[in-house]
Amino acid sequence: MSGSELVVGVDGSAGALAAVRWAARVARERRLGLRLVHALPELPAPYPRIDPTYEELLEAAGKQGRVLLAEARDAASGIDAETVLRPERAVDALVAESGDAAMLVLGTPGLRPVGRILFGSVTVALTAHAHCPVALIRPHAGEDEPPAEGPVVVGVDGSPASEEAIAVAFEEASWRDVPLVAVHCRHRDGWWDTGKVAEEYAHELLGQRLAGWGGKYPDVVVRREVMAGRATECLLDFADHAQLLVVGSRGRGGFGGLALGSTSQSLMSYALCPVVVARLRAT
Repeated sequence: MSGSELVVGVDGSAGALAAVRWAARVARERRLGLRLVHALPELPAPYPRIDPTYEELLEAAGKQGRVLLAEARDAASGIDAETVLRPERAVDALVAESGDAAMLVLGTPGLRPVGRILFGSVTVALTAHAHCPVALIRPHAGEDEPPAEGPVVVGVDGSPASEEAIAVAFEEASWRDVPLVAVHCRHRDGWWDTGKVAEEYAHELLGQRLAGWGGKYPDVVVRREVMAGRATECLLDFADHAQLLVVGSRGRGGFGGLALGSTSQSLMSYALCPVVVARLRAT
């Protein structure tokens, strides 16, 4: 992690409190600072400009925000967390906060009885625009208990975005002292994708992308997996038994940054373990 602190978005939800607890545990282990941020909700613009109703709404929103931040700080037991109340929209505030952060941590909804869920536009926008890796934490993953057993899993597709994911995954596996499972999923729909040739090519690509990382992280045991099928399905199979899934994001500035790709969005929505989205940094 290149920054010196973790930033957590606080909105009063169970997922956000789980994110605070998860981030507090990471901050204690890695001796990082912890910054809890609440963005005030959007209010209708005052008209005329001197409008006591608007001022009252603004004051009430600020008061509620301070209450939520106090609750979040209590949840970060053992950490002297800093609390910040920002007047911008949540996306703008947290993107700005991510500039100097080691990681941006967000809570996500719990699972519904029918299964898994899709995320809203705020989460998608943050994973596309944040200047640091974004961790997505479900409510059950933030309790003060030992981390779940299992490896760190990273998806490797050969793109520049997956290079960022590999870097984050090696660091996480090293810190957690667990194996790293690097997964490459190859499609079966190409005319050439038959027999040993395609499989050997996939193994070669995976080996090339992992080359050099073993020297930087000699303590990390790496298992390479080449699977045939859709990337989402392959990675979810491994993620169900992992303590962390790391994927890449090709987010860019502007509205185009919202186009993370169907694989990234599906993994964010469906994975049971915490997911870290490593955004391709601007050059």
